[in-house]
Order: sequence, then C-alpha cells, then structure tokens
Amino acid sequence: MSEFDFDLFVIGAGSGGVRAARFAAGLGGRVAICESGRLGGTCVNVGCVPKKLFMYGSRYAQEAKDAHGFGWSFPEPDFNWSTLLHNKNREIHRLNGIYQRLLDNSGATLIRGRGKLTDPHTVEVDGTSYTARYILICTGGHPFVPPIPGHELGVHSDQIFYLDELPRKIVIVGGGYIGVEFACIFNGYGVDVSLVHRNGMLLNQGFDDDVRLFLDNEMRKLGIENNLGCTITEISKNDDGSLTATLDDRYTMKTDMVMWAAGRRPNTKNIGLDAAGVALTEWGHIKVDEYNQTNVEHIYACGDVIGKVELTPVATQEGMQIARNLFGDGPKRAVDYQNIPTAVFSNPNLATVGLTEHMARKRYKNVDIYRTNFKGMKHAMTGRDTRTLMKLVVDKDTDRVLGCHMVGPNAGEIIQGFAVALKAGATKDVFDRTIGIHPTAAEEFVTMRTPVPVEAKAASK
Repeated sequence: MSEFDFDLFVIGAGSGGVRAARFAAGLGGRVAICESGRLGGTCVNVGCVPKKLFMYGSRYAQEAKDAHGFGWSFPEPDFNWSTLLHNKNREIHRLNGIYQRLLDNSGATLIRGRGKLTDPHTVEVDGTSYTARYILICTGGHPFVPPIPGHELGVHSDQIFYLDELPRKIVIVGGGYIGVEFACIFNGYGVDVSLVHRNGMLLNQGFDDDVRLFLDNEMRKLGIENNLGCTITEISKNDDGSLTATLDDRYTMKTDMVMWAAGRRPNTKNIGLDAAGVALTEWGHIKVDEYNQTNVEHIYACGDVIGKVELTPVATQEGMQIARNLFGDGPKRAVDYQNIPTAVFSNPNLATVGLTEHMARKRYKNVDIYRTNFKGMKHAMTGRDTRTLMKLVVDKDTDRVLGCHMVGPNAGEIIQGFAVALKAGATKDVFDRTIGIHPTAAEEFVTMRTPVPVEAKAASK
C-alpha cells in the first residue's frame, strides 16, 4: 500500500493544471486536483475566451458600415450589452462543464476548495489534508492594481467581463496586450477610449518595433487616443459620479470608468510555499528549472505562476510534459520555448513568431529585412483607410527566416501556419519557392523579394 494518498496532487484547475491531471491519470497515476473557483482558470473565465467573444462582437458595427461599399444597406445598428453578457456567461458555463467532464472521464479526483501546502508532501484543502508523492502548483495570476490614491475607484481586467452597463468613456491604464485589446474592443462598441501607457510605444519589447508603431497608428485612425510615455498618479470621484484621472504631468482626464491593465502578478501568497521550502524569484514567481521542477525535488510548477511565457498553450504544454516526465516511459524532456507564436486580438490583429528585428541584429551579424505595407483588397470597396503590415526577419548568412510579423485582419490565423515553417527551420528560399494563394493577404509573405535598405525608416512612421 502506498505511503501517499495520491501520486500527484495538482493545486489549481486552470489550463495547465487540468492538462497535467488528465495526462497523469491517463498514464496510470493516482491524481487529485483542487480548485476553489471555476474550472479552466484565467483563460476560460476572465481571459482569452470571453475576451475573444467580446472582440468578435465589437467588429459588427464596423462590418455593417463596410458592407455599404458592397451594395448592402442596414438600419442603424442597435447594440445591447446585457445580451452580450448573458450569451457570454452561458458559453463560459458550458466550457466549465466540459472541463468537469474531462476531469471526471480521466479518472482524476476533483476536490473543491483552496489548496495550501502544509509541508513538502501535504496539501490541505478546507481543513482536510492529503499527501502526495508529487505536487504540481498551477495557481495562475491576478491583475496588478497600482497603489495610487483612488486606485479602488477603477476596475481591473478580470472585472471588466461583468460590468452592469457599458461606459460612455473609459480610460485604460496600460498599453500591454490586455490594454490594447480592450481599447479596441470598447472602441468597437462605440465607447470613447483613451489609453495611457508609461512607455513610449505600445506593447513591450518582445514585439517588433515596426508592428508596435504600425498598430499605434491604426488604432489612432479608429479614434482611440493613445497617451504614451505617461501614467496616472491619482483618481478622484466627481459630484456627478464621473471620475477624474490625473496624469504625472498634471493633465486631467474626465471619464466614466478607469480600467487597470497594468500587468498581472503570480498567485503565490498564502498557499504555503514557505512551509514547503519552495523558492521564489524577485518578482514573486515560483522558480523552476528547465523541467519545471522547483528547488524542492518532488514539487513542480507551471503556467502563469512561473512567469516564463504566460500563454495558455504554453501552460498546457508544460502541464502535459510534466505528466509525461513523471509517469511516462519516454525520456525526460523539457518544453521548447523557441519560436512560440502569439497574437494580440486588437483591431487590426497583430501576430508574431520568432525574433524581432532588434533581437536578430543583436544575435546575428548580417540580417535582411523584408517588409510590405498595403491596403487590403476589401478596403478598395469600403473606402476605409485601413492598412496591413507584414515583415520577415532573415539571417542573411544562412538564409533562415528568424521572425515573421503581421498587423492586419486574421493575423493570428495566418501566422499560425508560418510558425510551423519557422519551427521547421524554413529558409527565405523556401518561402520564395512556395506558391501563394491568390488573392489573399497571406500570399504577401511568399512574394516579398527585395530586402529593405538598412537605412530605410520603419514603414509605420
């Protein structure tokens, strides 16, 4: 009889935790997983899924206007926020049920409640203790709210999915992917949007500078006010119920709502990490090695709580690989973090895989840049001043494509396919010999023939 209640105990039923629990159980492990909230974690409940549903909804008013150029006419669109919320909540409830069935069918034991380590092999859930040979921590993260005067008057990105009504004007603090996406979403629903970002460009340095500048310009065309290189220092409430946001240069902005999109922090407090001796990084993330193992030999962690690459598919890959390493017959393997594609569901979409131009020039001696900037075929009929940017970063010495970047409609769908090519080590010659699908935007990636001069300015300026 085993000295432990379970072979693996997973704390947190988000994407990574559920995947690890299912795979470990499928490989014969006796598995338990605990969760105090909804199944599916951030992505399913207050992240990628509801956000993309909101994004889809925000595009219909623009599509209705664009249809006029193709001969269609409609009554003035009438949007109902409550209907959107109701249908979104119904879909999230359906997905929660799917996660429940996946766990039930896998043979893993779901324990409802908040898990806390009490020693290196014991997890306590609402007063009941369970022992496990291995423990996996997948507790995710939460929105960061800067502790400025009046910070409590704002709402953070998790709360935004449950607003009672749509504001007429909103100030979004933060120009990372969350802030950028919600700026475009609210703009699509007719909200007056002002974005405030402390950096001089949108997004972070993991994104190519050309696409950052290009997206900024396209968002401004939509009427979004991007205030860059500044931040909010105070929020106050006015007699009429509105808010006043004060910037660091003392400029003030009157608004109905302030939304915090200033980043996220790991959920590592009050879960007993000190009792188990688990080490943290300076930012509070759980410190792990290449196999997601903590400094405590039998304790592992994955997902947002480790702060490596905070993307849902990465968390699921980490969880699956941990399960295989612990219970599978194959060799021990680490997750490959190279050439991970990602998308920002802004308007227009932004997607990228591989190295930025800046990264490539730091690592490689000779780099060629291929770039095109054009108005899509659709907008020859709509009259809309919307453009698309595509860019390839190539190692001139080996001809290998190092990076592929796009801002434009369906960028995420397009870049996913090119991510396979980069993962396979495709060269620019392979791109050149690939026949494009005509007429599509995607064919531009295989028809760019001439590198831009080194001294050429960014296409977005």
